[in-house]
Amino acid sequence: MMSVGVNVDDKDLLRVFTCGSVDDGKSTLIGRLLYESQLVYDDTLARLTEDSKKHGTQGSDIDFALLVDGLLAEREQGITIDVAYRYFSSQKRSFILADTPGHEQYTRNMVTGASSADVALILVDASKGILTQTKRHSYLIKLLGVRQAILVINKIDLVDYDEETFVTLCDAFQTYADEIGLKETTYIPVSALRGDNLTSKSVRMPWYDGPTLMSCLESIPLDSEVYDQHFRMSVQYIIRPNSEFRGVAGTVASGRLSKEDAVVVLPSGALAHVERIFCGETELQEAVAGQSVVVTFHEDVDVSRGDLLSAPEKLPQVAEHFRATIVWMSNEVMLPGRTYLIKIGSRTSTVSFEAPRYEVNVNTLEHLAARTLSLNAIGVCNATLSTPSPLERYAEVPEGGSFIVIDRFTKDTVGAGMVDYVLRRSDNIHWQTFEVDREARTRLFSHRSALIWFTGLSGAGKSTIANLLEKKLFARGMHTYILDGDNVRSGLNKDLGFTEADRVENIRRVAEVAKLMVDAGLVVLASFISPFRSERELARNLQKEGDFIEVYVDVPLAVAESRDPKGLYRKARAGELPNFTGIDSPYEPPESPEIHIQNSQGDPEEAVAIIMRALELKGIIS
Repeated sequence: MMSVGVNVDDKDLLRVFTCGSVDDGKSTLIGRLLYESQLVYDDTLARLTEDSKKHGTQGSDIDFALLVDGLLAEREQGITIDVAYRYFSSQKRSFILADTPGHEQYTRNMVTGASSADVALILVDASKGILTQTKRHSYLIKLLGVRQAILVINKIDLVDYDEETFVTLCDAFQTYADEIGLKETTYIPVSALRGDNLTSKSVRMPWYDGPTLMSCLESIPLDSEVYDQHFRMSVQYIIRPNSEFRGVAGTVASGRLSKEDAVVVLPSGALAHVERIFCGETELQEAVAGQSVVVTFHEDVDVSRGDLLSAPEKLPQVAEHFRATIVWMSNEVMLPGRTYLIKIGSRTSTVSFEAPRYEVNVNTLEHLAARTLSLNAIGVCNATLSTPSPLERYAEVPEGGSFIVIDRFTKDTVGAGMVDYVLRRSDNIHWQTFEVDREARTRLFSHRSALIWFTGLSGAGKSTIANLLEKKLFARGMHTYILDGDNVRSGLNKDLGFTEADRVENIRRVAEVAKLMVDAGLVVLASFISPFRSERELARNLQKEGDFIEVYVDVPLAVAESRDPKGLYRKARAGELPNFTGIDSPYEPPESPEIHIQNSQGDPEEAVAIIMRALELKGIIS
């Protein structure tokens, strides 16, 4: 978490976000706070008065929530969906205030608002008490490292400004806060609707002797540790307006950078020395955390977007394996073994996750067994990057230890996470090379090795075509092997079922085995439904360029179902075979396979002839 120390009007800037359960008055609180602080312009107030008549929920009174609920859907439903930001100033401080949604399905929006905040306002409806969503948000606040929390007991007017209710709620929340390690919590009773304890002390609560909400926000100390940490800056862009200038652009995440300072470029490890620092057109002697700058070096070092500039005194670890806490944000469950995109700082690479070690029950803090993570689940997983990258513990350097997870095909953000610590397996495991290698086996066998991957619906004819193709290749003296779905599930993968997660793991294992067999010099024929593009792409990426040939055996579902050699479709239609591809589980056809076989007529000889010609053109058959 980071604060920029100076705002445009030379006041400290505090980033605040609101969270809590749905309909606990977050938008009303913000709107009333702006109004009570005399920060609403006359024309805005006039428009608000008019809008309150059309969309308000307070009868003839002004509905202050409409100052924040900008989306039409929010006004019609009386809820907050998106993250709404408001910028304002008091005499002492400037604020950026984010109003985040309370509904569970919009937890990802709450994480967005919290990711750069200094202070969390956790709202609780005094008439409802501490709810599951209150605990979920509080747990996320702790995970995200927000250091200051203010528990705002709102709607205190609904319980007649009762002191005992306030004390009971404070005690209940403090018990949970102690369990999760959330420190420095302030408790304030308010009525956002009536304006009690927002900017001035309420006469209706003489028993409360603490600060008002505004005075509390104005007095919270800013975190200055970010300036004292070791220098870090993710490279966002390389600026080269002409042949004489080459600058490295980015935002200083932590520490300070001065002219002539030494920096290390990661992951390459190149050392460079700062020549000049620019902020806009102004040249600086020193840059500090929060400033967007352009840096030039004395040396001509190789730097590109996604690299990390670091102080040499304490370098991040460059590694592939790490343990992470993940908040899953998609309706599509996280599938262990599937390849996703991951963005850490400005660096984007690919990542796969193992099955969760556990999922956290936010109510009881119990560690639950889990094979996947579903929407809003919080779990701990081991992760593997495709290439070594700079990694830091989130607890120590949030900017270097936070990441988002992106679906490779839809480009949707499906998760967010924090690096707990680096796993050192990559330091201990090294690929062993031997004198008898793939090239030697190719010379011995007198043919290239390759992976021919058959995909298509059950009943499409994959195994029949693969069997006939192997016979013809074998007759030519080629060394072959068929990996078939049923055969593999009888041994190597007999522990796997047919859920989406199990299917992903099934193909991942097969792809790894096929990689070894291709290295052994074989022409491998893999016959699997393999319904998901992501896993077929994983199998392709494990092979060298040109060694993966995808054969799409294409038949309409009705044709495949009419064949039904194993009676599987009949069982699936009867509900006896759940998660069956084509019936209640999707099949994602290849978009650009090397070979596309239209097999409605079911002529394997013709299909094999097409494949043989393609293999000859690719030099696999001489």
